[in-house]
Amino acid sequence: MKIIILGAGQVGASVAENLVSEENDITLVDTNPDQLANLRERLEVRTVFGNAASPSVLREAGADDADLLIAVTQSDQTNLCACRIARTLFNLPTRIARLRSTDYVDHPELLNDENFAVDFSICPEQIVTDYIKRLIAFPEALQVLDFADGVVSLIGVRAFEGGPLVGHPLKALRFHLPNVEVRIAAIYRNGEPILPEGDTVIVPGDEVFCLAATVHIRQVMRELRRTDRPMRRVLIAGGGNIGCRLARSIEQDYIVKILEVDARRAESLASQLPKTLVLRGDTTDEKLLENEGIDEMDLFVALTNDDEDNIMSASLAKRMGARRTLALINRKSYVDLVQGGPIDIAISPAHTSIGSLLAHVRRGDVVAVHSLRRGAAEALEIIAHGNSRDSKVVGRRIEEIPLPKGASIGALVRDEKRGDGKVIRRAVIIPHHDTLVEQGDHVIIFCTHKQLVRKVEKLFQVGFTFL
Repeated sequence: MKIIILGAGQVGASVAENLVSEENDITLVDTNPDQLANLRERLEVRTVFGNAASPSVLREAGADDADLLIAVTQSDQTNLCACRIARTLFNLPTRIARLRSTDYVDHPELLNDENFAVDFSICPEQIVTDYIKRLIAFPEALQVLDFADGVVSLIGVRAFEGGPLVGHPLKALRFHLPNVEVRIAAIYRNGEPILPEGDTVIVPGDEVFCLAATVHIRQVMRELRRTDRPMRRVLIAGGGNIGCRLARSIEQDYIVKILEVDARRAESLASQLPKTLVLRGDTTDEKLLENEGIDEMDLFVALTNDDEDNIMSASLAKRMGARRTLALINRKSYVDLVQGGPIDIAISPAHTSIGSLLAHVRRGDVVAVHSLRRGAAEALEIIAHGNSRDSKVVGRRIEEIPLPKGASIGALVRDEKRGDGKVIRRAVIIPHHDTLVEQGDHVIIFCTHKQLVRKVEKLFQVGFTFL
């Protein structure tokens, strides 16, 4: 595909990095020449300096014959303008816009072809907020991902000494959980993937990804590690967009405090968050953290715009007794460095939010794409189409599907319908070697390396006879 990416910030750079590896023709547009030069050195991309909402700049970027426009600048107005111009002047087929303000989301009619002409909109801040909320609900997890509208969950946990399954082969799962269907999708040991088989023994420290119906996921987690007590007290460091969104979404269910260094922002937060205690102060102030009972906090979340501050404050909070710490970190090298030390979970906003964007770029009927292990692996939800004549998937047993090595089918979600076609239930099927894939199944696939994604997508494309 020929793709134009507007904005060379964290999101734009992350999107470019993911798509250029799949042999797409990428052009990046930005007003920061240093960022463009850096990306041009690292990636095989073309760059254009200029205003992303300028017709002449879009023309120079190749809008005349581009397949996709991804507008992810920091300005909602620039992104919307660029989509409108791309539709009106260049008839560019598909336009995606990053929108930070909820005002536009609340009025979807503004995004139709008669107005701003946005085919898909994403809000990375909201995606990260939802992601953190799921981690609060599952305090033992490293990663929690939903598929098929929340019917299936993929959860990553670190195996601890004392877990019922730790030290035993995977085939023992069916004896521990006789009434629960579960699939161990992948195991990472010392950072390297291990192909899960019946005789594979889980050892302490393994990073284990489990796939099961959402209603059973807590039972599965208990097999791998001790169950933590539920979260109750949350301290958020940083009252920016994500900090405010998170506090607003959890303040009804948790005791929430926000630390914000800017006086005006702190006043604004206090007026928006009736049940949250807003404190003005430095997130790395040891005395302030002590006074606010950091040792009684179940979770400390560092969400400022400064990576170093987030690392320092989360590390300090952990040392002072916070039960669990989470830090938002933009630099990929920092994420790999700090997670698992004093910081329990490090989140890269770009990697967390990129899945929503990639789902609109992937070939075939891809419903969801989730980046795993900070971008090293991916999990996809793809709808199977066709029949046994023109599909390499539909009408075939799992053992007959030519999946590339390192890719595995973890679950199927099948709609059970009444005679009038109305869906009465969504059945979760953990497939075995002889399970047949049917037309319309939502197939959830785990890829231990993101380089496998392209092969998997091609596998699900149907022949021309079906089309």
